[in-house]
Amino acid sequence: MTSNSSPSTWCYLSWLHTAMFLVLSTTFYTPILVSSKIDIRNYNKHCASVVPESTPNDVPEFTTIPFAAKQGGYFLGGEDIPNHHPNSSRNHYPSSSRRELFIHTHNVYSTDADDVYKVEASLILKTSDMAFYMYNDTSPRGPLSFEVEGFWSGSTGKLCMVGSGSTSSEKGKHHVLPALLKLDGVRDSSNISSLIGGTLESLSTAGDSGYFKPLSLLMIPQNHYEYTEVGKALDHVCTGGIEVPKSLSLSLNLSTPICNVFSRWDIFYKLEYSSGCNSTSSCNPFGEGAGYLPQIMSLKVIQCLEDTRSLRFLIEFPNRGYADYYRPFTPNTTLVAEASWDVNKNQLCVVGCRIFNPANSLKKSRIEDCSVRLSFRFPAVWSIGHTSGTVGHIWSNKRENDPGYFKTIMFRGYENAAGGIPGSKYEYTVVDKARKSCTEKQPRKSKGKRHPDANSNDMRFDMAVRNSKRRRIGWGRSELIAVGDQISRRNGFVISSSSGAAYSPVKGETNNSVPLNISYSMSFPLKEYSSHVKVFSEGIYDAETGKLCMVGCRYLDSNNRTSDIDSMDCKILINVQFPPVDSNDHIQGTIESTGKKNDPLYFEPLSFSAVSYYRQHSRVSIWRMDLEIVMSLISNTLVCVFVGCQILYVKKHPAVFPFISLIMLAVLALGCMIPLMLNFEALFVPKDRLTTFFRTSGGWVEANEVIVRVIMMVAFLLQFRLLQLVWCARSADGKQKAFLAAEMRTLYLCLPLYICGGLIAVYVNSRGNKVDEATGYAYSSSYQRSLWADLRSYGGLVLDGFLFPQILLNIFHNKAENALSRFFYFGNTFVRLLPHAYDLYRAHFYVEDFDGSYMYAEPGGDYFSTAWDVIIPLVTLLFAAVVYLQQRFGGRCFMPKRLKEPEGYEKVPVASDHA
Repeated sequence: MTSNSSPSTWCYLSWLHTAMFLVLSTTFYTPILVSSKIDIRNYNKHCASVVPESTPNDVPEFTTIPFAAKQGGYFLGGEDIPNHHPNSSRNHYPSSSRRELFIHTHNVYSTDADDVYKVEASLILKTSDMAFYMYNDTSPRGPLSFEVEGFWSGSTGKLCMVGSGSTSSEKGKHHVLPALLKLDGVRDSSNISSLIGGTLESLSTAGDSGYFKPLSLLMIPQNHYEYTEVGKALDHVCTGGIEVPKSLSLSLNLSTPICNVFSRWDIFYKLEYSSGCNSTSSCNPFGEGAGYLPQIMSLKVIQCLEDTRSLRFLIEFPNRGYADYYRPFTPNTTLVAEASWDVNKNQLCVVGCRIFNPANSLKKSRIEDCSVRLSFRFPAVWSIGHTSGTVGHIWSNKRENDPGYFKTIMFRGYENAAGGIPGSKYEYTVVDKARKSCTEKQPRKSKGKRHPDANSNDMRFDMAVRNSKRRRIGWGRSELIAVGDQISRRNGFVISSSSGAAYSPVKGETNNSVPLNISYSMSFPLKEYSSHVKVFSEGIYDAETGKLCMVGCRYLDSNNRTSDIDSMDCKILINVQFPPVDSNDHIQGTIESTGKKNDPLYFEPLSFSAVSYYRQHSRVSIWRMDLEIVMSLISNTLVCVFVGCQILYVKKHPAVFPFISLIMLAVLALGCMIPLMLNFEALFVPKDRLTTFFRTSGGWVEANEVIVRVIMMVAFLLQFRLLQLVWCARSADGKQKAFLAAEMRTLYLCLPLYICGGLIAVYVNSRGNKVDEATGYAYSSSYQRSLWADLRSYGGLVLDGFLFPQILLNIFHNKAENALSRFFYFGNTFVRLLPHAYDLYRAHFYVEDFDGSYMYAEPGGDYFSTAWDVIIPLVTLLFAAVVYLQQRFGGRCFMPKRLKEPEGYEKVPVASDHA
């Protein structure tokens, strides 16, 4: 900038530069991971002692390869690998993440040495949270790939390779990572005791930009595997466990592929210990060395052979009380297992072997002690609390006094979601209690009105749960388990018998003329901020009235529970009223505890409302979303108009610049910028949770949401332009000392108040989140009451009171100046009132929906309730009225006289003696 440049020109250029930076900073970029050219000239220097270099043939080898096509594994280390963002405090591989590796073999060449092959491959390192943090600027953006080549000796099982990888920062700066890969145990055949261990070392010297500490690697080989354990007689393998009659388990027909049953990513199971298993000595499969008593078991398929119905598993026992796909890999609490289907017992027999991992190094891991046995079966009969498609038990084939022995552990599918096979029946055990408890007057049957069919998807619903004071305490969920004795085809608890067919045990319409026995699984909070309770219920449903009455049971101890109905509390009464399918009403229900008030299991009555999955209700939800998008368009357009009016006003009256609060303008600008940055991905990526709605609406919702973001961008640029005009006018005015003092006083008052309010929001959140909130779904109270949600709501409250800094500034100036256009402050006040007025309307005409569907007046973006919807508008209107009076009569016009500045005496004309 030259010395002749004016302050206004400089301010304009700085505004344009800043605005362009803010716009561009919200767009996506993806730093690219590239691999540098492989240099094998140093092979002899690093690998000659492992596998000597040999002369390869020109034609690739296809009959002998070191790895399977999909060879995976795990690694430890990598915290110091250079990040894509060198100044970021986040590690490339967070210690809490699951660190996985994959080897893709490109070419294999035979050489002039016997049993020595040249190998070209890619080694890919990634963590489980990379996809989760894909759009986080301080996180890794993708897997790190090393292109390597070297030589493999089939006789010794050793593989040594050299190569390099590189990372690319957002500024285009590359960090080359030369590396040395050494593996041991790479053979052309393997069994249950085979492991591949190794290291990945940096070839850079310590202190270089591409240096990193050695990584230890572990892989489970897959090539030419021999089933050595379950290849024996299965009667011998499964001996010693709990004997279950064959008739109580479903057979696995040839039409049901066993690989479809288990090959579904990670399958989780809930462990159930016998009474008194609070210590880790006699109940833990890994003894006291584990340090915790596992509550969850996960199953990951390594290999599946359909012809022999044999499988290989990786069975993990993480230190979690819930299903977690991002858990770290812990070899000391992991089993490598073989399994085979036993047709004589209708069960899957499994042999598990522990992994011994000394000194926390995967390279030195080895298989030890194959004394663990597991049995998986598919129950032929379901009942309340026993609604898992897959169950089984774990035991040790050692004697009770031998080291490594543990008591038998039962397990069942986690959250009832584990896959089973068709053919199960449901057996009712507490339905008679429901019939006796539901003797009150039934709703009158209405002719011509049709309620949901019992076996339809309309019976499933998510619910907004309220306490006895009608205050919402969280979200709940329901799943239909069975209708009559048939497992519902809608619940997702079972899998198809073939990859392309849907499981449908009940065909045609259900007989609605008589009440039907029905079974549900429900999850809901008992009070605000509390964890969800799981309730299994049985009852009767009358399709002619839409009345559903059930008795619910919950486990007394959710952690160390046994499979006994006596360990359940069945003093819960649930009533649900389904509206006719052609109405716009909502599902209503109550949940009551029938026990005495002094019973420790007693809880206050709860009520809930729900949007059903009726087609009509889907249309209502689409209509609501369309209406909210229209209101968002109107609101953002009005903001643009009102801010534009203020810009024209200040240009016409430049003398008012010193009397406009910069803090107020900053609050308004941030109020547009922060939602814009948080939701800018809506321009490119639709929300997954709204996919169904978008599809139903024909794309109208999705397309118009983009328009909303564009208009919000225009509103932000206008707000920022107004802020720039006021700032530049202040900077150009040489007599700004008095004005600056008034602005600083305003800041000294506003900032502590804003900070105190934020701390109060944080304190309330911390008090409410002391209870562990293990819910398992996105509609939980913990999701809505997170710290971020509370801070967002508080930010909306600050934005509602945007005139507060202007009022303070007017008080300090104490002059009657029309600094703000009436269109500006009354118009923006109207825009801030409109969401609260709409929320009152929405609460009356619409049932609460899941948070992701709100396009306007989002509950997480401000304080919305009947009380807040009255208090906030009144206070906001009061602020607007105060500003009006201040601009007309002075900044302190509404204050007592003793607080006003003393006024000078008015000069009165005096008649002259010569008059």
